Amino acid sequence: MEREDVIEEEPLADQPVAFLWRYVRRRPWHFSVMLFLVVGAASCAVAVQYGMKLLVDVMTLGDRASAHLWWPFSLFIGLIVLENIFWRLGGWLGCRTVVASCADLRVDLFSHLTGHPMRYFSQHFAGALANRISSAGAAAGSIYGGLAWKIIPPCVDFLGAVIVLCTVSIGMAGALIACVIVVGLMITFFGIRGRARHIDFASQSARVGERLSIWSPTSGRSRHSPLVTGSVRGLSAPSASKLEPSVAAGSIWKSPSVARYFLSFMAGGMLIWAISLWRDTGITAGDVVMISALTFRILHGSRDLALALVDTSQQLGDIAETLRIIVQPHALSDTPEEMQAPRGSIKFIDVSYSYSDGRDVFKHLFLDIPAGQTVGVVGASGAGKSTLIHLLQRLDDVRSGIILIDDRDIRSVSQDSLRRQIAVVPQEAALFNRSIFENIAYGQPQAADHDVFGAARQAYCDVFIRALPHGYGTLIGERGARLSGGQRQRLGLARAFLKNAPILVLDEATSALDSQTESVIRTALTALMRGRTVVAIAHRLSTVVSFDRIIVLHEGQIVEDGIPEDLLKRDGPFKTLWQAQALASHSS
Repeated sequence: MEREDVIEEEPLADQPVAFLWRYVRRRPWHFSVMLFLVVGAASCAVAVQYGMKLLVDVMTLGDRASAHLWWPFSLFIGLIVLENIFWRLGGWLGCRTVVASCADLRVDLFSHLTGHPMRYFSQHFAGALANRISSAGAAAGSIYGGLAWKIIPPCVDFLGAVIVLCTVSIGMAGALIACVIVVGLMITFFGIRGRARHIDFASQSARVGERLSIWSPTSGRSRHSPLVTGSVRGLSAPSASKLEPSVAAGSIWKSPSVARYFLSFMAGGMLIWAISLWRDTGITAGDVVMISALTFRILHGSRDLALALVDTSQQLGDIAETLRIIVQPHALSDTPEEMQAPRGSIKFIDVSYSYSDGRDVFKHLFLDIPAGQTVGVVGASGAGKSTLIHLLQRLDDVRSGIILIDDRDIRSVSQDSLRRQIAVVPQEAALFNRSIFENIAYGQPQAADHDVFGAARQAYCDVFIRALPHGYGTLIGERGARLSGGQRQRLGLARAFLKNAPILVLDEATSALDSQTESVIRTALTALMRGRTVVAIAHRLSTVVSFDRIIVLHEGQIVEDGIPEDLLKRDGPFKTLWQAQALASHSS
């Protein structure tokens, strides 16, 4: 097994440094070469100062007509050229490597996120989770880039300067080391202090993002809604108050009154020391120029390093907050075992389930659906209809009992293979701002063109698609905003036709449509249900009256079960629901 495959199978680390190291190990050669180029460029930058010393010494101590002038000049120019080549190559490679690593990071976080059960998503806003993944990617890019361009070069400058200064004056080298140690201690102090504060800010900022994700142009909420606006304003004020100490933690290095004077004082002291040694003929004029250039470079590099480390500490805070929320252990276990195409029989045996707040939904539920049977699930809101189909797809696990498909426990097969055997047509299809072709092929990206076109024809949407300006290549907007409700629903049906799964779940598939559109979709649904096991949730009871069987749920219990014609003859819950719905339709 290749090293990259091993890394991909490792669980995501919940600590920022270990998490970021994962992506360095995924591209070891890219990061190694990038490191070599950055270190080489920084080393050349230090060596340039030594080349300047040689040039100045020849000009001040040698004969004006001496041929020895051109060797230090060539060295000086050659190092400048080599430094620029290293920086250019490092920048090109670094850009590609960092962008690719951040893309992998986002994909891994999203993949881990999709493994959480439905109760996890009931506790977190989808928009806030998406924002966390995006911000983690941006923070990782800042850390990788900051490490390569703002942290490593000053460190190389410091080590190179110490080596060079040791050839001139051991005392100066020691003084430079002492100055950098003081700066490092101050950086560490304020960086640690700032990280805790920045984590608080990141958490509060994410809450603001959650409120912002509530509103969208298609949500039906006014953009001037006092509820949404007031909620965002109420959370933004504490967010700003969290930001102030987060920024203040690094402000000592951003404040000219501290950083500028401190660095200028140290550089001035080193320069005076060098001039004093020159007056005593202890060093040459070239040494003075070199010491001056290196001192200002190192001390100003220390300031940049301080800013970079404070910024890195804050970015690590962002990533830590994201990992705390997203990289939690999956509540659902998974297995590599694949489910083979089943006949489609379904059994719920002694199933009990409760919400995360402890409210019971099912207690000792028994349900047996033979392969090929069409079953309508009806009942009042909160009866457990949606939970029933969520458990069938294993979006969460039962508290006790077992769910079988073809007498096989759905927990004994991989979640992906299970869901490949179940096609779901929801009340509102999840569509993306991509082409119609890509939306139909969602979940089956390897499908051939003729299969996609055939599924569209079966769902009665081929005609309206080809009438669009760009046909199957037409972009449909976020959530299919450029299509009508009936057109969006037919694309959802086309997906189900393309999937061709033995089990079909219909979740209020026609409840939001007008009569004419519903008639077209019912025709398509009739063809789609043929030869499949069908479980359909319906508020419009007329949509399931032709099914083989209807079950009525009430407070998580099956209170009635039978053939639709028989249920209508009894004075039971289904007949009561039917009469109430008929009365409501007549009065409207």
